[in-house]
Amino acid sequence: MDELTWLEGVISVEAAIRSGNRPIEGVYLRRGKWQREVQQLRQTAVSANIPVHTIDDTFIAERVTGQSHGGVLAQVGARRFLSLEALIAHEPAPVVVMLDGIEDPFNFGQAVRTLYAAGINGVVVRPRNWLSAAGVVARASAGASEWMPMAVAETAVSAATYYKTHGLTIACLAQERAVSLFKTDLNRPLFLLIGGEKRGITRSFLSQTDLRLQIPYGRPYPQSLGTVASAAVLGFELMRQRMGLVAGG
Repeated sequence: MDELTWLEGVISVEAAIRSGNRPIEGVYLRRGKWQREVQQLRQTAVSANIPVHTIDDTFIAERVTGQSHGGVLAQVGARRFLSLEALIAHEPAPVVVMLDGIEDPFNFGQAVRTLYAAGINGVVVRPRNWLSAAGVVARASAGASEWMPMAVAETAVSAATYYKTHGLTIACLAQERAVSLFKTDLNRPLFLLIGGEKRGITRSFLSQTDLRLQIPYGRPYPQSLGTVASAAVLGFELMRQRMGLVAGG
């Protein structure tokens, strides 16, 4: 492995092992009496032919700064990404979300966690050094970032161009010339962009959209929702429509 970083905590490390989406150099467990979940993690690592090492608190303190590790670390390599095509393969009506311009890795992880729970087929991101923030993203997403199918695109426009040629409706969250998310039939192949709170969505992308969606508010309020909140509302409305859920169902 050329570059390595650290994941911490049982949930993040187990997700990395079971998903198989990144190489794992070794699992490191703090010396002492292990709880059942740590014992199970050790067995999972051994079964996957991953070396397991026993360590002390000094070893941990020299490598991670947080306190949420629970005495469990893993040294890992870069995550493997899929192609744009792979995110929609074998899906009759795929939903792919691009998270663009989210600078905070914690917010990014929270958004991925929400979209994964809602059943989104895949997430597209722009190129960056994802390895440096892997620990924060995995922890914030409760391991969902290790499981979520992901692809990389140079720009949102290039991803939209690709998916439009493959029959997906191109959509985004917007305030102007937008229709209510809750009054729109979303049971269709869909590529949807959620922009970061600072950058927003570019005009070049807006020119490619087939559908602009708005999240209605319960009272007059001029500000947009944050990225994580928007992802939650969007993701679970998509799930509700696709599962045919109604009030009281």
